[in-house]
Amino acid sequence: MHIAPPYLLFIGDATDQLSIKMARGAADWCPELCIGEYSVSGCTVTTGIPKMDIATAAKNGAKSFVLGFANSGGILDEKWLVYIFEAMDNGMDIVSGLHDKLTDFPEIVEKSIQTNQQLLDIRHPSAEFVTGTGVKRQGKRLLTVGTDCSVGKMYTSLSLVNSMKKYYLDVDFRATGQCGILIAGSGIAIDCVISDFLSGASESLSPDNNKAHWDVIEGQGSLSHPAFAGVSLGLLHGSQPDALVICHDLNRTHMRGLPNSQFPSIETTIALNLQAAKLTNPNVKVVGIAVNTSSVSKEEGQHICAQLSEQFSLPCVDPLRDSTDCIVATLV
Repeated sequence: MHIAPPYLLFIGDATDQLSIKMARGAADWCPELCIGEYSVSGCTVTTGIPKMDIATAAKNGAKSFVLGFANSGGILDEKWLVYIFEAMDNGMDIVSGLHDKLTDFPEIVEKSIQTNQQLLDIRHPSAEFVTGTGVKRQGKRLLTVGTDCSVGKMYTSLSLVNSMKKYYLDVDFRATGQCGILIAGSGIAIDCVISDFLSGASESLSPDNNKAHWDVIEGQGSLSHPAFAGVSLGLLHGSQPDALVICHDLNRTHMRGLPNSQFPSIETTIALNLQAAKLTNPNVKVVGIAVNTSSVSKEEGQHICAQLSEQFSLPCVDPLRDSTDCIVATLV
């Protein structure tokens, strides 16, 4: 699968910043591939890159129209078809990370044939996987895990990769979600793998490598989330992590999308993830904590991170406001 740049990021009428994380991820981590952002009436959020309509983006060379929004269930609302058709008429491939497949809409398929444009459902892996084996693989692996969904596991993973490169470590980012795949250009959308093959798919994502090589594997879900714990467990078992980084978002009171749920502590998150990870790697350890402190001032965030660092005897930072260098230093 090849996603042709530059991208026009379509965010529709989104009103929740977290709901455009696919578009934001691309704008933040590969801005050189993004030509602009396109939204419609009612939209109250932005990625921060220049706003641009479809015709203007096409004139400026846009090759891919990226559906940069997400909703509960990953549904493709038919109200967006008119914009998808316009993008294809203007020479753009369509890229979607939704659960609903572009190829399941006959009218979209017909239009793609008429315009000779590709339909790229990057959330749906085409490879066939086997069940996990638990057999130890050569090389080193770090997995980001979280207290909840959408707490910054992808951003932390990418920040860790950048920090590791500063230390001249041999490292690769392994994407496990549609946002990461858009940024990296490859990976496996692990939440669309049949449950029996989750750990096997995770093993194939991070195969044998040389002894000094690190794979930084993007985490998904949370072991404490009633809806998404399964994908988190499959990743833990299949990735066989040597190191875990705990990701957390300040000031959440319940699990994302579940107002009546209980939010886990960092202590609980550490204990649950270590217990699960030890099934396939008894020597796994937690090497740091990454906190999204965007809900408070930078100074207050740094103070909170310092308190957590002292409490857990682990380096703790906001990976965007500061850096993850201090976490990586523990790996060198």
